[in-house]
Amino acid sequence: MTLNEVYDTALTVYALGLLFVFTDCLRRSPGLQRAGAGLLVVTAVFQLTGLGYRWKENGGLPIYTPYDFLFGFSTVIVFVSLALAWRRRSEFTVLLLSVAGYSAFLLNRVWLTAEDHTLQSWSAVHGWLAVHIILANLSFAALTLGAVFALMYLFLHARLKKKRWDDRVRRLPSLELLDRYTYGSVLAGTPLLAVSLLAAGFSIVSEGRLPLLRDLKVWTTLIGFGVFAAYLPVKRRGRIGGVAMARWAAAGYGFIILNFLLNSWSNFHQWGGE
Repeated sequence: MTLNEVYDTALTVYALGLLFVFTDCLRRSPGLQRAGAGLLVVTAVFQLTGLGYRWKENGGLPIYTPYDFLFGFSTVIVFVSLALAWRRRSEFTVLLLSVAGYSAFLLNRVWLTAEDHTLQSWSAVHGWLAVHIILANLSFAALTLGAVFALMYLFLHARLKKKRWDDRVRRLPSLELLDRYTYGSVLAGTPLLAVSLLAAGFSIVSEGRLPLLRDLKVWTTLIGFGVFAAYLPVKRRGRIGGVAMARWAAAGYGFIILNFLLNSWSNFHQWGGE
């Protein structure tokens, strides 16, 4: 199979897995749940195969293009979904994660190519860039998980406030658990993002590209980091209610998504260095 065939097969299998997961959420069925998890396993195998193809093409870790970044993010999300798929009351978590992972995968296939904005001109600091990209990817995945838990918290709170009990409410974790999971995910993702930004800054300074520090992308990224960095101590003090903190986490993630889309208008991630 060619690389494109591997990617397209993974995308198709992922879509089928998402369909089974969605159907299981609508109508509780252990068979559908197992089928969805099985298709996620097959998706993971094809994604790892695609990473192997890219590794062979590049002669190294395939992370140095936005295309590979999004593909890597989707792969991480699939593995996180699989880890959660076997836990009780995780169906909606897996569904929302799968929607995020599939959306990134699909966007990647229709928006980018593997040749877009390579990092060849940064060869002197590839090691630091690898640290930056890998940690940014893991941070993005952790913050995605936090946003999923935050949205589930807001949904469950709204249902309980209106006293609307149904099967969806019974299949969700408690508000206390969702609040704790949101905090844990943000607590994991924020330090990863901090170290990733430090590695990026070191790469820029080492290459003598200081004008890049004035780029809009740098400032919006720092603002996004600040949103989550401020969330942690505020949450730890416990002076703001769970609904407000869940909205904070979800809004912060929305800003991170917007910031990623700014790549198209920023010189910072025109990775060819031109």
